[in-house]
Amino acid sequence: MTRSSVALMPRTVSRWAPVAGLASRLLAAAALLMLIGFGRPACASALDGVLAVRSAYVNFDRGVIELNARVAYPLNPTILKALQNGVTLSFDVEARIDQVRRFWFDATIVDVTLHRELAYHLVTRRYVVRNAQSGAEDSFKTVQDALHYLERVSDWPILVESQLHGGRYTISVRASVRRGKLPASLRALLFWTDDWQRESAWYTWSLPM
Repeated sequence: MTRSSVALMPRTVSRWAPVAGLASRLLAAAALLMLIGFGRPACASALDGVLAVRSAYVNFDRGVIELNARVAYPLNPTILKALQNGVTLSFDVEARIDQVRRFWFDATIVDVTLHRELAYHLVTRRYVVRNAQSGAEDSFKTVQDALHYLERVSDWPILVESQLHGGRYTISVRASVRRGKLPASLRALLFWTDDWQRESAWYTWSLPM
């Protein structure tokens, strides 16, 4: 009887396998970016729509100046798709009080920003607004309800009256929206997607004293 032998060939692993795996992940992320609109031409903004401060005024409450404002933020299919794919958007309101000086540049007395974030929670299927400073959260059934909440600023304390020392002052308010946190699958491509940011024009009036 003749014994037969089978030669076992050593298993080789291609040195290109890790590279191929990384490439496939990057391609998947790129496809997702295109899906949510990051790959749009430069002439078409992902944040198209109205962005403006519609009205604003201040109250004086026991020596504290409080800002009230109504803002219009954009909403379009690209923004909605981005939120549903895990992108967080930041909605900011900036308030600045300047002292008007006749023979020199105006002096900025205070410049503060209200930072709030909007995200979609897939498990609860609700849109969550988070105050970045306090950590307080509110959730809403629809993105329209969440934006309606974000568009209203009520009794926001911005200055103590004792910080003003006579003269004439102006108060300016503007709104902005920008991309915040991204899911891990999109972070590798940030170097060519950093264009999701818009600011409104300033809304300025004289501070009543």
